[in-house]
Amino acid sequence: MSDYLVRILAKDANIRALACVSTELVAEACRRHGTLPTASAALGRALTGAALFGALLKTGQRVAFKFEGNGPLRKILVEADSTGAVRGGVGNPEVNLVRADGKLDVAGALGRAGLLTVTRDLGLKEPYRGTVPLYTGEIAEDLAWYLTESEQVPSAVGLGVFVNPDGAIAAAGGFLIQSMPPQDDLHIDRLMARIGGMPPVTDFIRRGTTPEGLLDYLFDGIPFTVLEKRVVAFVCSCSRERIERVLLSLGKKDLEELIARQGGTSVACEFCREEYRFSREELERLHAELESGPRTDQS
Repeated sequence: MSDYLVRILAKDANIRALACVSTELVAEACRRHGTLPTASAALGRALTGAALFGALLKTGQRVAFKFEGNGPLRKILVEADSTGAVRGGVGNPEVNLVRADGKLDVAGALGRAGLLTVTRDLGLKEPYRGTVPLYTGEIAEDLAWYLTESEQVPSAVGLGVFVNPDGAIAAAGGFLIQSMPPQDDLHIDRLMARIGGMPPVTDFIRRGTTPEGLLDYLFDGIPFTVLEKRVVAFVCSCSRERIERVLLSLGKKDLEELIARQGGTSVACEFCREEYRFSREELERLHAELESGPRTDQS
């Protein structure tokens, strides 16, 4: 089954919600980054959260999360856009912390002290940035904390990634529920009780539960309307032309030193690990472009 997301509205309760299955998306990201199980779980949760946030954007808009903690994972950086395209990576993919109960220690890997920065590119002159301290180091709780504290939207977020003993991603997915004004306390209490007593999200997904089925479980007895279904996938926007612009941004002096020291070079995309190789001749061509003036193309 391809990964996809469902967005709903419970109009009578003034609540909107989204749920998704992201198993293939997370598996592709973890394969590219060579993550060990705990790093896989952390990256997968953040990617799934970004997919959910991205579905609330308008056409052409993007959102990025940057988790920076004092744990060995160091950071998680993910991006999503309005089309369902998601990409991301971690600072240290070789992290595999396990708690005493045998579960993966994502909070310990990221760290319980640090910052979460959410950047929304809404197509305006400057992107909107909001930063909050990490609340628990658990990805879902920190995203819900951000939405409630920074954006003043009471929210519940559930994210899960199940990693097999061999490191393969067996299931990934999540949900996002937001209360819109005027707040309906009765329905909110009902939903919170439902969330508090539910098994892990990955238990549902491993049984083959769809995003619709997950929302049916959460909104038991609360009518809702399905607004949208969309595919979500790991898609990176990097290209050779973009990497060339990065090299040009080094400036003439640094580019000259790079040519003298290494001749050619290779640059790996931070998000997808795609590697771009540049020969001495190609670097010299870029240097010549700097000598002749800035580029005018918009590729």
